[in-house]
Amino acid sequence: MLTQSPEKYQEVLTAAESRYRQSPDWVTFFREVLGVEGVIRKAFPTFDELTAFEQSEQYEKIQRHLVKLREKRPSADTESEPTRVITVRLPKSMHESLRTEAHDLRTSMNKLCISKLLQVIGEEMIPNERATGGSTPATNANHTASHAAQPTVGFANRTATPAPVAVPFSQSNHVTPPFKSAQPRF
Repeated sequence: MLTQSPEKYQEVLTAAESRYRQSPDWVTFFREVLGVEGVIRKAFPTFDELTAFEQSEQYEKIQRHLVKLREKRPSADTESEPTRVITVRLPKSMHESLRTEAHDLRTSMNKLCISKLLQVIGEEMIPNERATGGSTPATNANHTASHAAQPTVGFANRTATPAPVAVPFSQSNHVTPPFKSAQPRF
């Protein structure tokens, strides 16, 4: 069982709140507090330590600060933090669900997807490809080699810095509302 000191949790929160009071854009706050070289990962370098901290009320407060910064203004500083685009393959029904949810929340799919990527999920919620028996080790090796140069995004993997995501869903960057309001989200 891993035990963390409440003092260390509070130190990390204090550092994050100090940075928050400087009113940075949300990308800068993310990079400096939650990013790979950020305050949190420096304080909790192992997977287990980081996972334990992500369950704390201090982490929740940091996440709320991030949301407030995202509400203020978008990051315009693409020189210090360039954006990256990923393509996510998902079933049509899931895409429609995301479109509906974004419309209902009066936001873009891009903002909704970034918000979802910022959420912490446990390992048990991520399918383990090795356990499914759906592919052979040779298939996995070929897949890994062919995608080695592509960045991985999200907290679940913890191998690369989560980056803002552009999810292409049409040529425009706004949500068109041609769907029924009673359409289920799942």
